[in-house]
Amino acid sequence: MRRRCLSALLALAFCQTVVAEEPRSGYTYMEPATQAMQDDDFLNPGFFLVDEGLRLWRQPMGPAGQSCADCHGPVEREMNGVAARYPVLDAGTGKLVNLERKIQLETARMGAEPLAYESPEILSLTTLISYQSRNMPMQPEITPQLQPFLDRGRKIYEQRRGQLNLSCPQCHVDHAGDKLRGDVISQGQVNAFPIYRLLWGEPGSRHRMFEWCMQSIRARPFERGSDEFIELELYLVQRGAGLVIEAPGVRR
Repeated sequence: MRRRCLSALLALAFCQTVVAEEPRSGYTYMEPATQAMQDDDFLNPGFFLVDEGLRLWRQPMGPAGQSCADCHGPVEREMNGVAARYPVLDAGTGKLVNLERKIQLETARMGAEPLAYESPEILSLTTLISYQSRNMPMQPEITPQLQPFLDRGRKIYEQRRGQLNLSCPQCHVDHAGDKLRGDVISQGQVNAFPIYRLLWGEPGSRHRMFEWCMQSIRARPFERGSDEFIELELYLVQRGAGLVIEAPGVRR
């Protein structure tokens, strides 16, 4: 009898179908007016970052008077598809870096004044580089070396935290599509960043959004640019792999 019961349970376990979460951009949850704002580069309030980023790309930095363009060449050619692969392991430091941290490392190598995380300059350069991957799918290459970072990012994503004792998937998986105070909860995908958020009245990075979410559940956030937030970013890029980059995005 016990053997028959065990066989039945095993058969049931193998017959169960696991339904994978279908990645869905936050764009699909937005009001038509907000979608139209993102779609039109003349109306998109974040598009000025692309223009400013191009100016900075050509601007000499540091004592040698070099610019990004002097080393890399035309941004539309050399940065094409780059943002779709980040975060990556930096060969020089062996650390996981996102676009912002890579820009900081490169400007430091040039002997230039360090660009602060979330500064207008680093947001502009990040947006410019991300724009060169617009409409390309996010395609992180998860190597064995990256796997530990991905695992830690997933742990951060799934961990309950804050006074409300909530984890990211409790909102962005269990209640995606539901309404909260008049807003529609999205899947929390990161393919549109940097974004111009209407609630902020200014642009912001992925890490600023992570910080805002953690503060909303009354948790103490990690610092912008921290290893923890970059690991979380890697996991979210992997979670949304295949979604096309929309930068600069617009969100409510």
